[in-house]
Amino acid sequence: MRRRRNRTCKGSLTVEAAFLMPLVGLILVSSLLLLFYFHDKNIISSCAYETAVIGSTKAREREGADAALLQQAFRDRIRGKCIFFPGAEAQIEVGEEEITVRASAVRRGLHLQVEQRAAVTDPEEHIRDLRRLTG
Repeated sequence: MRRRRNRTCKGSLTVEAAFLMPLVGLILVSSLLLLFYFHDKNIISSCAYETAVIGSTKAREREGADAALLQQAFRDRIRGKCIFFPGAEAQIEVGEEEITVRASAVRRGLHLQVEQRAAVTDPEEHIRDLRRLTG
């Protein structure tokens, strides 16, 4: 049989733990906020890029790309996906050569800005040119 030794804990362990626990809590909360920030940045960036690509596709059509329609497409894509920045807004510029989407969000002094661009291409014309050269 083993004998247990009577161990006594000194009060210094309690005092040291009382100093360390707020630091551990601060690190935990800070890392969660950082994860939420980068999650929302990726979501906003991908939604802005998808909107720019939609605009470049619509620009090839007869009606062309409309900034109001693209604004609605951005809102539809971002709705309910952000954790830390729920009120992201986009400014959309429709040009002849490219579509630019600038998305921004603000919360408690933290600012987030993303810019995505998509070129307006005409792949059908490129394919026709290739067929003329090879055919």
